[in-house]
Amino acid sequence: MARPVTLFTGQWADLPLSVLAEKVAAMGYDGLELACWGDHFEVDKALSSDGYIRSRHDILEQHGLKCFAISTHLVGQCVADPIIDERHKSILPPRLWGDGDPEGVRKRCAQEVANTAHAAKLMGVNVVNGFTGSPVWHMIYRFPPTSDEMIEAGYREFADRWNPVLDAFDQEGIRYALEAHPSEIAYDIVTAEKTLAALNHRKTFGFNFDPSHFIHQLFDPTEFILAFPDRIYHVHVKDSKVSLNGRSSILGSHLNFGDPRRGWDFVSPGHGDMNLEKIIRVLNRIGYQGPLSVEWEDSGMNREHGAKDAIDFIRRTDFAPSNVAFDAAFDSKK
Repeated sequence: MARPVTLFTGQWADLPLSVLAEKVAAMGYDGLELACWGDHFEVDKALSSDGYIRSRHDILEQHGLKCFAISTHLVGQCVADPIIDERHKSILPPRLWGDGDPEGVRKRCAQEVANTAHAAKLMGVNVVNGFTGSPVWHMIYRFPPTSDEMIEAGYREFADRWNPVLDAFDQEGIRYALEAHPSEIAYDIVTAEKTLAALNHRKTFGFNFDPSHFIHQLFDPTEFILAFPDRIYHVHVKDSKVSLNGRSSILGSHLNFGDPRRGWDFVSPGHGDMNLEKIIRVLNRIGYQGPLSVEWEDSGMNREHGAKDAIDFIRRTDFAPSNVAFDAAFDSKK
């Protein structure tokens, strides 16, 4: 059971898809997880141009690559965030930002994510990965005093905004996989349980498992898989490294990624605190056979070197489960 290894194109959006496809094929990847930004996968063109989907497949097929998922992290972030500002403007195309009115931005982005379900079906994939935004993330510290009702109201708002979007996914037979992540409605097991409950556990909604976001929260990423074995719809292979030295904390210290003063940072797979072998064993236990998709982020390493190093690391580490007991050969009756 050699799981396909793909590269998430989000951090490579400065390269045309045709150029990136040639590079990753030469590295040995099996496919691409196409980001819905740059020219990699444009939802509006997918729905309006008869030849657009064919053009994506042509590029992939030319290089022997497949696509198992598309991803709409940037637009999804803007659906339920309570504060819409220049951060969101920087990640949205002008047609979705519009005049910048916060509620208008949220509604346009919600419709765009709903449209992404139809685009995914046209592309022939059954999973869309992404973010959701969060009406409660800004209240994480619970000060100024934050009541339980304020938190509950935030989860209700999340459900009110996302259920109509997920209805579109149901209609197309596509699943939405939230990448549980600080800044999202779900960022650990407790909040993921609360998120599923807010959506009445509808099967359309699950998770894009990414261990890097749990490592610096100081809990074992495999516990997330075991908590939601039937909701792991996609897997990212991404690593992070905790380097607390008594001067900074896991909160990031208002320092940008790549700043050596941070208490943790993302690093290339195999160079941080991720235990990929343990993750593989747990994925085998739950029967996950989908792609292992490299989301490559490392401010201290050349990305082409890192992407090649990452696939080599994953190929060495991934393995199928055993179909026999290791001591079965001891049975004298056989």
